[in-house]
This record gives sequence, structure tokens and C-alpha cells, in this order.
Amino acid sequence: MATERGTAPDAARFAQRIVRNIEKVLEGKHQGVELALAAVMAGGHLLIEDVPGLGKTMLARALAISIGLEFRRIQFTADLMPSDIVGGPVYNPKDGSFALRPGPAFSNVVLADEINRANPRAQSALLECMEEGQITLDGQTLRLPEPFLVLATQNPIDMAGTYPLPEAQLDRFLIRLSLGYPSPEVETSLIATQQFEHPITRLAAVCRPAEFAQLVTSAKSTLISPEISQYITAIVAATRKHPGIRFGASPRGTLGLARMARALSCIRGLAYVDPAIVRELAIPVLAHRIIVQTQGAQAKTPAVLIQEILASLRTPQ
Repeated sequence: MATERGTAPDAARFAQRIVRNIEKVLEGKHQGVELALAAVMAGGHLLIEDVPGLGKTMLARALAISIGLEFRRIQFTADLMPSDIVGGPVYNPKDGSFALRPGPAFSNVVLADEINRANPRAQSALLECMEEGQITLDGQTLRLPEPFLVLATQNPIDMAGTYPLPEAQLDRFLIRLSLGYPSPEVETSLIATQQFEHPITRLAAVCRPAEFAQLVTSAKSTLISPEISQYITAIVAATRKHPGIRFGASPRGTLGLARMARALSCIRGLAYVDPAIVRELAIPVLAHRIIVQTQGAQAKTPAVLIQEILASLRTPQ
């Protein structure tokens, strides 16, 4: 399933089959589903900020089921301990020995639900998982399953008793997005399709993990020209010079934008990265990686600042 000119459409058809399967559960969110799939293909993690009830958990479950991956959900609370996430030694009273008990982090898709409700100590348990794909327990380094994806959610309202994610942890998420409310037409259709039973109960896998691995290889093979590479670098470099931004994105943002651009181009049947896709991905990939200047009442949002940067740069042809 290489992304040469003759086979890029084949990879796209395979990816769109996964997208359509997920959309049986999450209607009217085509772009969000594509971005979530692209994040998995790019080997990254996803942060969703939305109000309750918009399908964040269903997106994670449907994504895992469609690709034939193992899914685990962790409800983050104020009293959550690191061992509740990664596991730890468990005492056996029969023989007085200790055995390592793997935690729910040992899965392909881990939903960290309301991640900002856990204390910083619990949040930090995910850092090694997300960055290195491994966990150190009782002096042993254990590899996590591949692929490994953390899909975390945050509730933008009711912020009492929450712990904002530190910048170092935010930077480990490949993209951040919001699903948003459904359109009136879609919301009306939900009354008929989800009144008594959720479609997730009937959802089945549409590919095997080995087939998905081929799709990941196709994404990695998508061509990215020197001009597009320079364009990506220029966008990220501009975040470090903009007067409205205190701290810009790091090289991790540069690499993340390139990886996502390759994956999304593959999903859409392109054998190369188009500059329009880079522009589409700039806000989801970079907005959570910058720290804005907060002086004065006219402070702009990260998304607005990224849009200003895109408007100031010449788009490659």
C-alpha cells in the first residue's frame, strides 16, 4: 500500500473505509474523524476539549474497534494514583512474593477521560508512556503495545477542582481539537438512530492490525517536497517571533506538523503533501504548543495568532 502515484488512491480508499465505519457512531464530524485517524497513523496522541455529551468517548472506542485494537478507559479523578494508570507490584499473600500488575495504560488506545481532574503526580505517569512508548515499573522497562495512542479529554466548563495540564505535557499531544455541537439535521437524526440503542454496540472492525500497519507505512511514504518542508519550518519559526506570542512552538511542533500532513494527505488520496493541508493542520497541531502574551485586555487566542502567521507567509505553489 505504498503511496506511489498508482497506489495512493488504494490507501485512501482503505483509510476512508475506516472513516466511514467510525462515522456510523459519530455523525456529522467528518473532519474530526479524519484528524483523529491521521493522528493514529502518524503515531501521535490526541487531546479533545469539549463539553460533555459530544462523542469524545465514542470517537475513541469507535476508532479502536474499527482498526481491531484494544481499548481501555481511565476516568481521571482527584484521588487517582500513578499505579492506577501504569500498574505496579502486587503482593501475593500465599507465598509472600510480589508480581507486577500491568495497568490500563498497557493497551493500544487509552482514553484519559477528563485528564485535568487528576493531580499532577497522576498526570505525570503518562509522560513516559506518551513520549517513549514504554513504562518503567519496579526497575523494569516494559514496552507498550504498538500502535499506542492516548486520547485525552478536557471539559472547558466547570473548571473547579481541576489541574491545568503543564506546557510540557500539552506538547506531547500531536493535535488538539474540538468536535463541537452537531448540526440541527444530525441532532434530529440521532433521535431515530440512538433513542434506544447506541450504534457502538453493533460496530465491527473493518481491518486487521497488520493491514493498519500497512496504512501507517503508506503515510510515512507520502512525499514531502523541500518547498513544503521549508514552509512548515517557516510557520513554526514565525511562532517564535510573533509579538503576541511569549513562547513559540519547539521542533517537536515542526515534526508533528510534517507527520500529520503526510498522514492526512494519505487519507485523502494524495501521493504528496499539499500546502493547503499544511494550512488546515497548523491550528490543531500548533495552537496548544504556544504561550500567548497575556498583558492587556486585547490578548488574542492561539488560533487567531496562528491564522495571522499563515496570512503573513507566502504559500508554496
